[in-house]
Amino acid sequence: MRFQTDLIPARLIRRYKRFLADCILEDGREITAHCANPGSMMGLADEGMKVWLEPNDDPKRKLNFGWRLIEHENGHFTGVDTSVPNRALRETLEQQRIPELADYETVRPEVKYGENSRIDFLLTQDGLPDCYVEVKSVTLSRSVGQAEFPDSVTKRGAKHLQELSNMVAQGHRAVMLYLVQRTDCTSFTLASDIDPDYYAAYLAARDAGVETLCIGTKITPQEILIDAPITIKI
Repeated sequence: MRFQTDLIPARLIRRYKRFLADCILEDGREITAHCANPGSMMGLADEGMKVWLEPNDDPKRKLNFGWRLIEHENGHFTGVDTSVPNRALRETLEQQRIPELADYETVRPEVKYGENSRIDFLLTQDGLPDCYVEVKSVTLSRSVGQAEFPDSVTKRGAKHLQELSNMVAQGHRAVMLYLVQRTDCTSFTLASDIDPDYYAAYLAARDAGVETLCIGTKITPQEILIDAPITIKI
């Protein structure tokens, strides 16, 4: 998935009210950017961090910049926009490039199901059970090389796991897909200390037959691409 507009570098001043971030551009201007991430962004919102912003001139938008990436001192990147995984994955699913899901030709995003829920992707194919795919963006890393989810308590995430379990009970296929938006991680686990209820919900869903996939990304200031599977350690 290529960014619609060339990203520009900046330095973070602060992130606040969840969806706002004050930054300093290279020319010295101080601007406010939209932060499309409702999580805690633990370890990703320190003052002075190098960030990459996507400018826009859309009169319908309140802010002229969107915060898309963090560039770490070691040269690795983290994608902070939680809308990216679904946009990048849709193309990958439609091209049938994820081996575990490659038998499905029809990909429908944001389909209503369960109790007032929407599944990220419903995959269908004649002769196969419908496949419900829930996607989570992973940006937390507290140990070198290891990604974690979640970075804050997520009752909504636990609800999604229960909904997936219900789909399995009805004879469908259900997949919990974690997309790691970091280039410095080779393994994935759950942050059970941050949200024990989510961890318990995950274990229950796994026991009920919900499958787990974890996939990495290649990230540059030009694009975010779906990469190879990441080892799951749960």
